[in-house]
Amino acid sequence: MKKNEKSSLLDIFLDHPGQFVSGEEISRRLNISRTAVWKQINKLRNAGYEFEALPRLGYRMTERPEPLDPKWLAEHAASLNGSFGCQVEVLSSTVSTQEDARQLAEQGAPEGTLVIAEEQTDGRGRMGKKFYSPYGKGIWMSLVLRPSQPLHLTQQLTLLTGVAVRRAIQKIAGIDAGIKWPNDLLVDGKKICGILLESATEDQLVKYCIAGIGISVNLKEEDYPEELKSVATSLRMICGHHINRNELILSILNEMESLYRLYNEQGFQPIASLWEAASVTMNREVSVHSSRGVMTGTAAGLHPSGALLIRNEEGEVTPVFSGDIVLKR
Repeated sequence: MKKNEKSSLLDIFLDHPGQFVSGEEISRRLNISRTAVWKQINKLRNAGYEFEALPRLGYRMTERPEPLDPKWLAEHAASLNGSFGCQVEVLSSTVSTQEDARQLAEQGAPEGTLVIAEEQTDGRGRMGKKFYSPYGKGIWMSLVLRPSQPLHLTQQLTLLTGVAVRRAIQKIAGIDAGIKWPNDLLVDGKKICGILLESATEDQLVKYCIAGIGISVNLKEEDYPEELKSVATSLRMICGHHINRNELILSILNEMESLYRLYNEQGFQPIASLWEAASVTMNREVSVHSSRGVMTGTAAGLHPSGALLIRNEEGEVTPVFSGDIVLKR
């Protein structure tokens, strides 16, 4: 691609808002072939821009992605008088924000440091699963936490994060998502958000945690690979309009800090109550798939550690600390 060719192509459409521009006109102004025009249009589409194309009329830009704005986020986070978002790093592309945030934490980054990427090339979820993170259409971010607690209680922070993200989505998008233990947010049975909490320890205490949050914000159905279309959806597909990612990120930081403060002051019980009220797992028949095999029963409540309590047919209750939960109809 020639220097500034991409920006020049954008300039053409920005100079003609809401108007069609012929491929011939673009070709002439950029001094490239019609085939090259089509390729550049597709590159912009992959970056989140949307176009309408009609024979004899050409192309019309119908939507521009709003870029992630670290300065705006840091300034507005500071106005909330908190520490979450005190340091914001925005990346165009990365393998995984979890790894980037981990490196910053190892270097001494303060609690509340946030890493966000426009895309992840190898985003990861729980139990080694890959997390689909396309360019410009979602929130793929990781937050550094430095809690003072034993390692076995970090499950509580996963549930806290789920509650915080759910509340932010409700405020910004007006969508009431349900929480599936431990870390998925669902709407009508389809996933809109995944959460991954990873910890490092020192002397049997938590040195830091990285709260990874992945939200499908502005994806359309055609943006998903075939294998995800039946199990995933986005905020845009649900509410029918574009969601400002910067505003949603700020709301998540605000809710996270508020609940984190409550957690540090009053313990896990208030968080557990909020989680149970929003859960789609509680009182449902479930099967738990883990390295120990498959367990079936009814989700009966939360263990004080944040584990899920499963009651079998004999009435015995067993805490589940990890595993993949399948909800039965």
